[in-house]
Amino acid sequence: MHEEHTEKINKGILLTILILGCFLSTLNQTLLNVALSNLMDVFEVTAATVQWISTGFMLVNGILIPVTAYLMRRFTTRQLFISAMAFLLAGSAICAAAPSFMVLLLGRMIQAAGAGIVMPLMMSVVLAIFPVEKRGSAMGLLGLAMIFAPAIGPTLSGFIVEYHSWRWLFIGLIPLVAIVIGLAFKYLVNVSETAKPKLDVWSVLLSTAGFGLILYGFSSAGSKGWDDAVVILCLGFGIVVTALFCVRQIKSADPLLNLSVFRNKIFTVTSLINVLVTMMMYADMILLPIYLQTGRGFTAFDAGLLLLPGALVNAFMSPVTGKMYDRFGAKPLFLIGLLLIIPAMWAVTDLTETTTYTYLMIRTIALRIGLSFITMPLNTAGLNALPRELGTHGTAVNNTVRQIAGAIGTAVVITIYTVQAKGHAVTLLQNDPAAPAERLRTLTSILGAGDAYYFMMILAAVAFVITFFFMPMKKKARKEGLSAAAGKEHPQA
Repeated sequence: MHEEHTEKINKGILLTILILGCFLSTLNQTLLNVALSNLMDVFEVTAATVQWISTGFMLVNGILIPVTAYLMRRFTTRQLFISAMAFLLAGSAICAAAPSFMVLLLGRMIQAAGAGIVMPLMMSVVLAIFPVEKRGSAMGLLGLAMIFAPAIGPTLSGFIVEYHSWRWLFIGLIPLVAIVIGLAFKYLVNVSETAKPKLDVWSVLLSTAGFGLILYGFSSAGSKGWDDAVVILCLGFGIVVTALFCVRQIKSADPLLNLSVFRNKIFTVTSLINVLVTMMMYADMILLPIYLQTGRGFTAFDAGLLLLPGALVNAFMSPVTGKMYDRFGAKPLFLIGLLLIIPAMWAVTDLTETTTYTYLMIRTIALRIGLSFITMPLNTAGLNALPRELGTHGTAVNNTVRQIAGAIGTAVVITIYTVQAKGHAVTLLQNDPAAPAERLRTLTSILGAGDAYYFMMILAAVAFVITFFFMPMKKKARKEGLSAAAGKEHPQA
């Protein structure tokens, strides 16, 4: 029955609408990265406060995603997608008119509620309508939206911030989101059967509190320091509450987030690599613009332009690496990707006032090529290893892990950057008490960024070791095992 159902679906139209929706949701995530310096001036807030525009977005995403496995069983593809786009529309309208930083943050949170639903929904649709051997190529196409959007965001926002008002970042989104909603009403079909599962309210409260406290603790460490009582308490309570959430999920007959997916070795290893790669990816997209603007005095548009060639290469590579995954499996692709990422991180550990724009651009292209070998094959390898009935749970776990890693990565890197910059400021003042404040700010920003990149290079090396020793080489055996399992579970298909 499942196979016949997927035959009737126009996969092209379905994928196009989902990719457009995903593109706009993901674009939103990094649209403000280059505008952060500008917003610090507009609303007179510090770097640690303004990063909540990014961290808050990921926080809501991270909190919402565990609930998506329940939502995808309870509501149809159409209902969920259109609701997600409506949240995006409402949030964009609030941000466009925001009179204060808090209203802007509220609008971002509402946008994030929509974006949190779109990504897992899209991956579940791919799992539902494509057979195992074609999923790599399909995920590669999704990668166009998932990778290209966050990478082109800074260029777009740099141009808008430079020549117009930051409000146009949101005003411009409104008609695009409205068009996607119109297309969804006309063409989007349902690919999943709905049930009426009972919502475990305690699990929702525990996951929200646990993930929320952990992310808040990491994010506050940037301004307050790691020894601050609020930071220690948030992280401590967050870890305890998250542990309670996990215990409840393991014991539950119908869990909100089915953690049994981690019994699968391949899924667990890919999740671990996912955490490390996501931390590096998001951190780089925030750190590079800060170095360029604060440390070097480049404009927002210059900072955005530097990221553009890498974004284009990345988008072009995504469908290619999807096809390569279908052919060669995950391990060779991961190793090639990490062998490009490690030198790309090392190349920016000793940034100076004279590091050339071209050097940074070439390094960023190398980093992006490396990431395109990993990002989508990583998701596909983990989800393909699971039996069909765990598909939506695997997607939800996968995306929860990614959002939380992104938020923690951003927060930790900003913390390292802030703490190291303060340390360098003290040293520089001791050496030259008469140094001008502006010069001091420039130098500390450059040195702080270099130190943060050292940390990211170590993460890349750890990911390489995990891939080399723990990722199985052959995909063929796994595919045969999976089709046998699928045959047993769905003899009627």
